[in-house]
Amino acid sequence: MRKFDVIIIGTGSGNSILDHRFADRQVALVERGRFGGTCLNVGCIPTKMLVYTADVAATPAAAGKLGVDETLEGVRWAEIRDRIFADRIDPIAAGGRDYRISHDDNRNVTVFEGDAVFTGDKQLTITPNDGGEPESITADEIVLAAGGRPAVPEIDGLDEVPFHTSDTVMRLEELPASMTILGSGFVAAEFAHVFSSLGVAVTVVARSGALLRAEDTDISRRFTELAGQRWDVRLNTKTLRAEQHGRLTRLVVEGPQGAGVIDNEVLLVATGRRPNTDQLAVAETGLEVAASGHLVVDAYQRTNVAGIWALGDICSPWELKHVANHEQRMVQHNLLHPDDLIPSDHRYVPHAVFSAPQIAAVGLTERAAAEQGLDVAIAVQDYADIAYGWAMEDTTGFAKLIADRRTGLLVGAHIIGPQASTLIQPLIQAMSFGLDVASMARGQYWIHPSLPELVENALLKLDVR
Repeated sequence: MRKFDVIIIGTGSGNSILDHRFADRQVALVERGRFGGTCLNVGCIPTKMLVYTADVAATPAAAGKLGVDETLEGVRWAEIRDRIFADRIDPIAAGGRDYRISHDDNRNVTVFEGDAVFTGDKQLTITPNDGGEPESITADEIVLAAGGRPAVPEIDGLDEVPFHTSDTVMRLEELPASMTILGSGFVAAEFAHVFSSLGVAVTVVARSGALLRAEDTDISRRFTELAGQRWDVRLNTKTLRAEQHGRLTRLVVEGPQGAGVIDNEVLLVATGRRPNTDQLAVAETGLEVAASGHLVVDAYQRTNVAGIWALGDICSPWELKHVANHEQRMVQHNLLHPDDLIPSDHRYVPHAVFSAPQIAAVGLTERAAAEQGLDVAIAVQDYADIAYGWAMEDTTGFAKLIADRRTGLLVGAHIIGPQASTLIQPLIQAMSFGLDVASMARGQYWIHPSLPELVENALLKLDVR
């Protein structure tokens, strides 16, 4: 059995651990798919390239209220898809692979392309993708950064009909006329925006009574209302069965109006994601797994087995690339400096939903603050009441801030509307560095007229000491 100093499973954020400081260590890098992980190949980057395209395609629909008449003359799907993948994503993934395999900087790195499973105490057996003989390896230090995958619900007949997940739907051969999206979370919301903006008739099927129900209640309510104006949204609807009828995929559903069917050309299953712990057979090396399927780690990203670390979606309930990158930096430091460990900072983890409208949030929802018994001040500021909001004629977006009356500090921030993912950043900064509401609102200039005045005015409305 070959022994390495370090084994890294996964080439998403895990790949970034390796730099010149590891040149004196023998490293095994294991990847069963494309280099770059979820974010590069099937997640953040290609989806946002699609979202930006969708935003551009959607402008004619909103231009009329500004006195501008625009029309969408056509959508060249093959060019959209190939700009993303053939021109950008796939060459980057291939280049990352070639760099690790052939560049002189990586003479100490052995790349294994195949499936890795634990077959003993800190022992991994790798089955090569090319059908070669399996090989067993071990190391004193192992980093698990193997990510996650789309979760597919158990629905009668689903395994007998063609369907897509977020891993495959962006590489469609042609744009369908209609699409059913099963799910109510951020993946469903983003792809509903993308494909509807490109001319696809979209139906969203949600078991719950609201979309994006993990968001603050006011945000979820507003988004659900607006989504119903753009898409055929079926709330409180249970999917009983999937069937194939010629070129159409049929869902047999039961909702508030009783039983019915939904026929569409493409079915997209967007019902969440799950960590890849089960595919690694982690029980063979004694790793502890939470009820959610995530590996259990401490503040330093250590598992319960000495010498085994984890980062990213395989252990993180947030399942966000910026969290994985942060955890990667902590693991990198801790591998290099075992006597000076640094913990991950998960106090204020932000997220964004790149749908239409955009949503961004950090910290507690109003509901969570109440559950914690906090005495909070809440302020809501509409885009419609700031000058740049007038320029945009935005009548639906708003910012909602939540602050602790006792300390004067923000505990939560939620924005729905244009550029929400950008506008949230100064609020993340304030929370991370302990800047109180009064100092943030009055201790700096805010450009007028600009979108950040949405944040300024919300801060000024907060009734805190």
